[in-house]
Amino acid sequence: MIFLITNLAATSRFLNLNLSYISDIIVPIFSYYLKEVIFMELWFSEFQSKNIKFSLKVNKVLSIEKSEYQTIAVYENEDMGRILALDNVIQLTTKDEFTYHEMIAHVPMFTHNAPEKVLIIGGGDGGTLREVLKHPVKHAHLVDIDRKVIETSKKFFPYISYSFEDPRVKVFIEDGIEFVKKNSGYDVIIIDSTDPIGPAVNLFSRDFYKDVFNALNKDGIMVAQTESPFLYADVIKRIYDDISSIYPYTNIYTSVVPTYPGAFWTFSMGSKMVDPLKKDITQTLDIETKYYTKSMHKACLDIPPFLKDMLSK
Repeated sequence: MIFLITNLAATSRFLNLNLSYISDIIVPIFSYYLKEVIFMELWFSEFQSKNIKFSLKVNKVLSIEKSEYQTIAVYENEDMGRILALDNVIQLTTKDEFTYHEMIAHVPMFTHNAPEKVLIIGGGDGGTLREVLKHPVKHAHLVDIDRKVIETSKKFFPYISYSFEDPRVKVFIEDGIEFVKKNSGYDVIIIDSTDPIGPAVNLFSRDFYKDVFNALNKDGIMVAQTESPFLYADVIKRIYDDISSIYPYTNIYTSVVPTYPGAFWTFSMGSKMVDPLKKDITQTLDIETKYYTKSMHKACLDIPPFLKDMLSK
């Protein structure tokens, strides 16, 4: 900065300019940017599309670790709490995670007449498992390909991951795609996967949904998280068509997850016997929730016109 001001002095003499005028402008500007460099803030940014970037200020970096499959990071933000990110994509924050986990779990669980054996594919953070265990299930199996995700959640997200200690739980560290090919007898299967990229890409295929169908009992129900219609309309439409070609009843329902791309989130549900739109859930078990309610259960299945139009094309 001294070098630049010295050269500004020479330039001002050459151009017959007022040096004090230049200094009054330039010095504060450089002082500002020097201060910004010294007191640099750290921000986490996720490209939610090629044109949209979502950022959160990082108060503290708690962990960054490379597993066999992905980079696992845990940050802390003043407003949203702790953040779990996989390959720079937000999986949850402690502030809003329940809006996702409650809806992916309770809608299929209450739609089924009496689920006893449940399979969760993905969901290594334990949030969906926590919600499933609020029901009187006998067996809850969780399959995740990456052991490090589970270990990270147990260390940094105990409020979410305590469900792993429940005696009804059995964890399998393997590929969910291969698991459903050789295991069956499930009442409900929940596909709590990451986005359709990287390790999870094949969890969004028709062949996989067919294998899930075969792994379900005769009255079984499956559900998968299926992204936001504002950013991934083509993905949702393809998944809906794939599930519809396999299951007698196919429904999309919605939730709001503020830190997910587009915020307005969809879940796609396939049912073998029960019509979700006709199921009476008013007499079902009362459970403690922060977001899901029985009235919301019905409302979330009544999707808005733009989403109906998108699916009908």
